[in-house]
Amino acid sequence: MRFVFLVATMMLGACIAKPALDDEKMSKGDFNLEEYFDGRVLAKGQFQDVFGTVRRRFDVVVTGTWDGTTLKLVEDFTYAEGTTEQRIWYLKKTGPRVADQTWTGSAGGVIGTAKGEERGDTFNWTYRIDLPVPEGSLRVSFNDWMWDMGGGRVLNRAYMKKFGADIGEVIITFEKQ
Repeated sequence: MRFVFLVATMMLGACIAKPALDDEKMSKGDFNLEEYFDGRVLAKGQFQDVFGTVRRRFDVVVTGTWDGTTLKLVEDFTYAEGTTEQRIWYLKKTGPRVADQTWTGSAGGVIGTAKGEERGDTFNWTYRIDLPVPEGSLRVSFNDWMWDMGGGRVLNRAYMKKFGADIGEVIITFEKQ
């Protein structure tokens, strides 16, 4: 019976609407990924399972450099239980025009190529990754959304799936230094 309840809950979670790039723009400015992350950004976040239980909290220091072609992001994570992790992203703008704000990226643990798009005040980023967890690693898919909130703040909500089913989400607030 527990198994049936778990499967039903996961299926219901998969039906919940997610953001879309066509959603109404909520702020006056446009999100400029390479400008925002060039320099130092501090963040706080947490992972919640599909039932809403907070499973892990963390702080992140992001140090970014933009050379006109590649945005390098060095993410230094410190988890509440005291462990640390570093992930280095290399993002390349692939859109040929200012209006076409598409990106590709890579980082340790990412399977294949991450793909992203900026539109208005929103950035959407999708990828699969072998995510380090206390028990080893977990292969998951991320549907990662960022919204420029103005005032040097960005809100990030990332939906995580395994085998096509929602397993939780990560919520992060970024603040430009």
